[in-house]
Amino acid sequence: MIETERLILRHYTQDDADRVLDMMSCIGVAKWSGAGVPMASLEEARTRIERMPSRAGSHPAAGLFAIERRDTGIVAGMAVLVPIPASEGVDRSDLEIGWHLHPDSWGNGFATEAATALVARGFSAGIPELYAVTKLGNGPSQAVCRRLGMAELGVRTDWYDQALQAFRLEAP
Repeated sequence: MIETERLILRHYTQDDADRVLDMMSCIGVAKWSGAGVPMASLEEARTRIERMPSRAGSHPAAGLFAIERRDTGIVAGMAVLVPIPASEGVDRSDLEIGWHLHPDSWGNGFATEAATALVARGFSAGIPELYAVTKLGNGPSQAVCRRLGMAELGVRTDWYDQALQAFRLEAP
C-alpha cells in the first residue's frame, strides 16, 4: 500500500470488480486503453483483477494499484507500474507507468498524484528509468506525463505493436 496526501494506492480485490467494470465500460476511458474496446461484463472485470499479479511481473516495485480516495473510499481509478510489452521484433525490456481514471474523478489531479507516488516507488527500488506511452491524441494523459517531468520521445512503435506517443523519465 502507498499513501499520498489524498490517495491510497492498494492492490485490487474482487470487491472492486463493479467499479472496474463501471470505469472500463466507459468509452471515454476504454478508447485510450489496450484494444480500445469497452469492458462488457462483470466477469470480464473479475478476470482482469485475477490477472493483475501476473501482469505486474516480477519486479518488487511493480503492480497494478487501485487509486482509492482517502476522503470517500471510492476507487478513482487505476495506476500501474508494469513491464511494457515490446513490439514484435523489438528487443526492449522497459517498465511502464500508467493510469486510468473514472470520468467522475477526472480533473482533480489524482493521476498526477498517484503517478508521482509510483515514480518515487520505482526509483527508490533502483529502477533507472520509467516510460509512459499514450495513444495519439490523448492530451490529458500526455499532460500528466509533462507534469511528471517526463521527456517526450515522439511517436514510437517500440511497444504494444502500435504507434504511441512515448515519454521517459530517468532516475535522479
